[in-house]
Amino acid sequence: MSSDCRITRRAVLVGAAQAAVAAGMSRAEGPVRRQPGLTRAQHVVWDAHGHLSAPGDTPAEKLANLLKFADRMGIERVIVFMGYPWSQDPSPDEFRRQNDQVLEAVEHSRGRALGFVYLNPQHTQASLDELDRCVAKGPMVGVKLWVAVHCHEACLDPIVRRAAELKAPVLQHTWSKITGNLPGESTAAELAALAARHPAATLIAAHSGGDWEPGIRAIRSTANVVAEICGGDPAAGMVEMAVRELGAERVIYGSDFSGRSFASQLAKVYGADVPEEAKALILSGNIRRILAPILAAKGIA
Repeated sequence: MSSDCRITRRAVLVGAAQAAVAAGMSRAEGPVRRQPGLTRAQHVVWDAHGHLSAPGDTPAEKLANLLKFADRMGIERVIVFMGYPWSQDPSPDEFRRQNDQVLEAVEHSRGRALGFVYLNPQHTQASLDELDRCVAKGPMVGVKLWVAVHCHEACLDPIVRRAAELKAPVLQHTWSKITGNLPGESTAAELAALAARHPAATLIAAHSGGDWEPGIRAIRSTANVVAEICGGDPAAGMVEMAVRELGAERVIYGSDFSGRSFASQLAKVYGADVPEEAKALILSGNIRRILAPILAAKGIA
């Protein structure tokens, strides 16, 4: 019998037992009382990973529609990056155009959205210029890197150094596919190699490496890398392993909206067998701490 089958059957048995106990208590002693601690309604949620892939004719309309769904799930603030249509290897003109779309969306969000600047390290100087335009001189508060180039390449070094100077975290897509990665697609191990060269920078492993068990292990020894749990299926055990291996202070929630639903990704956290205090850190505490210096510098509440 596989370990997955045992976990599934155990979860079913435990759930059934808890339901029976709750029913018995309800009949004998009145309503079941919650244990002390935070409830879902009391958690502040910031979604650290989102895109403008939603209905609407303009970036502002697309984000407004996304925020309607975020409201249903109790999400206070979202972080958005990359415009549309996406490009895996954007030219400088293309990533500037996409960043302008995000800037428009953020401007009309009434403070609900924060933006990360999308860059292509193959165009290093143009990326540095765009980093200064959107972050140093603009309202954006972080950097988004996708699949244009493997993140351990030397062309990323000037970008990461500049981001660290600005106190802007760098969110790097990481994935490991059994069918083979895209030509420039980075793994969590490659991000760990980049992080080791830049200990003053804060780097976020988007998707926790996709194949999250080896991905979490790959970044374990690099304390300036944070695991982001967005994307993929809402598999049981992901958050528990990340907290166990990295500590709750190095795990953040994101959904990858609207490629993934808010609900399915929040379920990873709300359903995790970790303390409520850890969930509070994952759902917003950690990303708020990471962004606190740059938000303060920009006068953003």
